[in-house]
Order: sequence, then structure tokens, then C-alpha cells
Amino acid sequence: MNTIPPKIWHCDAARSLRPLWAMEEMGIQYDVEVLPFPPRVFQKEFLGRNVLGTVPFFVDGEVEMTESTAICHYLVERFDKPDFALPADHPEYGDYLNWLYHSDATLTFPQTLVFRYRDLEPEERRLPQVVEDYTKWYIARLRRLDTHIVDREFLVADKFTIADIAIGYALFLGRDLGLDDQYTPQVTQYLDRLLERPACQRAFQIGASEA
Repeated sequence: MNTIPPKIWHCDAARSLRPLWAMEEMGIQYDVEVLPFPPRVFQKEFLGRNVLGTVPFFVDGEVEMTESTAICHYLVERFDKPDFALPADHPEYGDYLNWLYHSDATLTFPQTLVFRYRDLEPEERRLPQVVEDYTKWYIARLRRLDTHIVDREFLVADKFTIADIAIGYALFLGRDLGLDDQYTPQVTQYLDRLLERPACQRAFQIGASEA
């Protein structure tokens, strides 16, 4: 078995927070390298390590991964942390998987367009219509969570899982982009509960001083 701890490349408040938070929750020893955002612009040598130039970039022995939610899923299985997941025979297993994939494919996707065309592009390339349209898209896609979380503390099985990390980061990013004024009270309260977790707070401190 590989005895070298896994390593993750991270930017402050980026999607790499998901696996960082997961490793903090699970008590997994790891190494981290903090990069300026976006690293493909401000630390071009990173492209020699990860051709995409994106974070997270995660290495565990011969394994290399770039998808934040997939890394969380990998950590549960690789390091045998079933307390943060559901087994395949659990009645809510399908819902658990759906929230994992929903977090990026449905929620983070429109946020990246808002961020790019409102904040990252040069002034002449900014597109207010794209920002408006995909803000509406994101808020509309929260409808399932709005109803699901009304009488729940966590997403599935009455316990904290990596699904909460995956969805929680998407909600945090929405708040960071100033979109949370359209959150329902139950979604705001759910996000606040997640952000109060000590492991989450530790993950958020990693790289914050370099931002």
C-alpha cells in the first residue's frame, strides 16, 4: 500500500475546498500546495503538472484526479470512511449519488459562467445578459434542494455525508458571488450549519492568507 500521503493543489475558495474539507472531516493526512487563482495564468509552470491548469489537482500514488466531487467519492472508498457515505443497498443510495452529481453538473456550472462573465473577463468581454440568465438558471435549479431540506438537517439518511460537502460548497460559492439573497430561509440555514463545522472552517483557512 502507498504510504505517501495524497497531495492536493488548491486555490483559496475554489472547488478544491470540497476534497480539502472531506479530508479534514475524515482525518486523512495529506499535503497541500496553494496556488494563485487562476493558476494557469499566474503560475504557468503548474501546466506541466496538470495540463488543464485547474484546481483541484489531486495525486495519490499513481492516481491523478481533477474533479472535486469525484475526489471526495474516491476518498471515502480509498481510505475506508463509510461514515461519510451510504452503502449501495441503502434506500437513499440513489439520492445520495444524485446529490453528488447535482452539485457540479447542475449547480456549480451556471455559477462559473456568472463568475467568468461578470468578474474575470476584461471589461470589453463581459456579458451582462449571460450573468443575468445564468443567475436565474442557478436559482431555479435550487428548487429541488428548497423542498428537500425543509425538515432535514442533512441531505440523506439523517447524517452528514460527502453529499453535504458537495452541495454545501456550491451554496457557499453562490454566497461568495452575492447570489444568496435569493436563497430560501431553509437553504440559508442549511448552509450556515455546514459552514459552522470545525473541519469546514479548517479547510477554509488553508490558503486564505495567500488569496
